[in-house]
Amino acid sequence: MFTGIVTDMGTVRAIARDGDTRFEIQTHYDMKTVDIGASISHSGVCLTVIETGPGWFAVQASAETLSKSTLAGWQVGVRINLERALKVGDELGGHIVSGHVDGVGEVVSVRDDGESKRFVFRVPAALKNFMAPKGSVAVDGVSLTVNEVEGDTFGVNIIPHTQQVTLFGGYAPGTKVNLEIDMLARYVARLLERE
Repeated sequence: MFTGIVTDMGTVRAIARDGDTRFEIQTHYDMKTVDIGASISHSGVCLTVIETGPGWFAVQASAETLSKSTLAGWQVGVRINLERALKVGDELGGHIVSGHVDGVGEVVSVRDDGESKRFVFRVPAALKNFMAPKGSVAVDGVSLTVNEVEGDTFGVNIIPHTQQVTLFGGYAPGTKVNLEIDMLARYVARLLERE
């Protein structure tokens, strides 16, 4: 489990495609504190650490993970949002995020809104009913509050700090992003299906 509060921006340093895809990630994390088998969120996708070295670690992604996220498009040099798994007693600064991506969205527009920026995202049709004003969503692993929803789009405001410490600083119309809907919305929808 994660909180959607990014704690590092990593860089893909190597990719090996042989069966599953192996990614090596350059990081600022102290790798002496990261165990083999640890879960780390990679732009919203929970992956398991399979190897570590000074300033880097490796993870493996299955074909299923690649098909449901933006990972299939990663190349060497791509920057990614990183978050280590939540520990019991940690501050829950965002919302409960599982690291299980529900779909890929797209940036529709970016405009200035005071010192912040207003981002509008398009969601896959299957996810649009899960979006609610003032509800939560994780975009590339970042916990956000939805401002408004119109059809298959939703808007959020991003403050300057978040633009600097996450991928949001480089987003432009057309950028593809990983989306995770709010866990509560997922379970409420499931319960309503049974009625």
